[in-house]
Amino acid sequence: MPVLRQRAKTASTEKGEATERGPRARTRRLMLQSATALMQSGVTPSVSEVAEAAGVSRATAYRYFPSQAVLVHAVVDEALGPILDWKTDENDARARVKDLLASSMPRINEFEATFKAALKLSLDQWARRQVGTLGAEPQFTRGHRVDLLMRATKPMADTLSRAQRLRLSQALSLVFGVEVIIVLRDIWGLAAAEAEAVAQWAALALVNAAEAEAAGEKKPS
Repeated sequence: MPVLRQRAKTASTEKGEATERGPRARTRRLMLQSATALMQSGVTPSVSEVAEAAGVSRATAYRYFPSQAVLVHAVVDEALGPILDWKTDENDARARVKDLLASSMPRINEFEATFKAALKLSLDQWARRQVGTLGAEPQFTRGHRVDLLMRATKPMADTLSRAQRLRLSQALSLVFGVEVIIVLRDIWGLAAAEAEAVAQWAALALVNAAEAEAAGEKKPS
């Protein structure tokens, strides 16, 4: 995506707020549940639409989520769930990348509609920005995969230059995320397991290519 990241609240913060007690926490949770249900049905809801679905006033809804972008960010973070907390003790980049995809793809498939609805918002905003109709509406941006893939390629920090590792992580982002589902499942018609296998193969091929390139550059002439 053109914009790599915008720091939304972390998953731990979101979960912490969601588990707070009291009417405020319950209202926020109700709104997130309503927004998630709408997005899982393929809708990219406005704050007003979520307020109506949750049975709260618009004024109340906007106190929790002042814009559609903030609302969708919160729903996406909820849907990502354990992906944001991904950790591994593996010291090999191949094993890390494989583990990241294996642990993430089932969750992405489960919340496919939510992630597609978020992608639709991003594309809609891009189109409106091109023609100058976005106005002062906050921009919805995505960037969690940046941190995740840099974490996955960390074992190669000693064998790749900073630029090479960054390029590898950028290349891996092409085979990690809801876009993979769009290409492999929607266009190619693959089953979930088949799509994951192709993504795994492509990811490991990229890691191998980066490693081979770095090794070739270190050979004496």
